[in-house]
Amino acid sequence: MPAVTGKIAAASLALALIASSASTASAQKKYDTGATDTEIKIGNIMPYSGPASAYGIIGRTEAAYFKKINDEGGINGRKINFISYDDAYSPPKTVEQARKLVESDEVLFIFNSLGTPPNSAIHKYMNSKKVPQLFVATGATKWNDPQNFPWTMGWQPNYQSETQIYAKWLLKNKPDAKIAVLYQNDDYGKDYLKGLKDGLGAKAASMIVIEESYETSEPTIDNHIVKLKSTGADVFMNITTPKFAAQAIKKNSEIGWKPLHFLNNVSASVGSVMKPAGFENGQDIISADYLKDVSDPAWTNDPGMKDFLAFMTKYFPEGDKLDKGTIVGYAVAQTLVQVLKQCGDDLTRENLMKQAASLKDFRTEALLPGVKINTSPTDFAPISQLQLEKFKGEKWELFGDVISADAGG
Repeated sequence: MPAVTGKIAAASLALALIASSASTASAQKKYDTGATDTEIKIGNIMPYSGPASAYGIIGRTEAAYFKKINDEGGINGRKINFISYDDAYSPPKTVEQARKLVESDEVLFIFNSLGTPPNSAIHKYMNSKKVPQLFVATGATKWNDPQNFPWTMGWQPNYQSETQIYAKWLLKNKPDAKIAVLYQNDDYGKDYLKGLKDGLGAKAASMIVIEESYETSEPTIDNHIVKLKSTGADVFMNITTPKFAAQAIKKNSEIGWKPLHFLNNVSASVGSVMKPAGFENGQDIISADYLKDVSDPAWTNDPGMKDFLAFMTKYFPEGDKLDKGTIVGYAVAQTLVQVLKQCGDDLTRENLMKQAASLKDFRTEALLPGVKINTSPTDFAPISQLQLEKFKGEKWELFGDVISADAGG
């Protein structure tokens, strides 16, 4: 009898140990829809066609970077399945594609989808579904609102901060400026405009002589440029996406209007804006940046730039290295990889947002020196630093210090 009792006890102990190890294993690995032992399914929406199609290169760069990651063994042994759809920069289409990604493709999250109006169209949907809308490719200030929208986070510096920096520069260096503003008639354009007015403060009313908006459906903005020139403005605040930014630079030259020209960062691409507009037409334009520029010889021997160029040569040889979209896609993809590494085996949507909100002085070497990525549960604006730059010859030249300018969410 004692021997039988002993065997039963041993068997019970063995079963207990098996149960315990199984429970430990399950505690170690947690998955939501879109994640398994072998795969992380990521959704993305880009304007591969339509008025903002110049930005499509960002999505293509990200796809190439995730191929590199997969070739190297993936993230914690899991391969990335990157599903990217075209919305033509049309919000109704964005809604359709987001629903497809979440409800049919069953992705773990949507990453770096582009544009303020498109992301605004799916903002409430993503949060009601509790599916991360992570590192959106837009600098609208509203993405930094963790209290009301805990499933949405930006990545790039916000638009209001950028135009506040331009405003501060103008107040110091050209306080009697007469400013003509051209802006896209949507949340993106209005966000930039608000930052400019906030930065100018009480002087906004006297310094801004015209606020002219355009629609993305317009084939050309030439008539708007002629109207702006007629006001006698000596400063041009150019808040446009790449296609229209290139048109504006070219038209300024054609009609002989030579104001001090500020170009928003999202269109300060040598490849997709400055080159098509004609380098000779873009001289002395001022913008701001947070990423290294391939065209700047200062980075020729920089290890981070060498890594970027090696990646482009091997994984995206047809991509234009001078197009700013390539280094944007590369840098934001690197940031996501860091977040996914931090997630370990807890690939739940909740943990993904927790890790995205726990970045401390993280740097991808595509960032300018001094620029760091920081987030917290109350701060969903990863990058808040910029440096002014001026276009000279065929490249941007940085000047001044790296400036922090956080605008509230």
